[in-house]
Amino acid sequence: MTDATPQSKQLEFFDIPSPCIGVCESGPKGFCKGCFRSRDERLYWLKVDDATKRQIISACVRRKRAYLARTRKLDQSDSEELTEQINLFGDL
Repeated sequence: MTDATPQSKQLEFFDIPSPCIGVCESGPKGFCKGCFRSRDERLYWLKVDDATKRQIISACVRRKRAYLARTRKLDQSDSEELTEQINLFGDL
């Protein structure tokens, strides 16, 4: 016998925490400089469902990546210094 009802939403056992890191300052485009949420996303965080929270977090990740890509315009010598590995153990 098959179940004719569509599958229900996945059960959520834990609350999705706020992405806030305590740097509550708006940038020039209105997004928080700490968590990259918009004003409305910050304001309504406790009122939206978990699916919406996941969408907000995904958008924050995209915004942060775009911001970092814009700000990481270092010249080649600085970039090489940052990526160079330090060998802590010598030639063991």
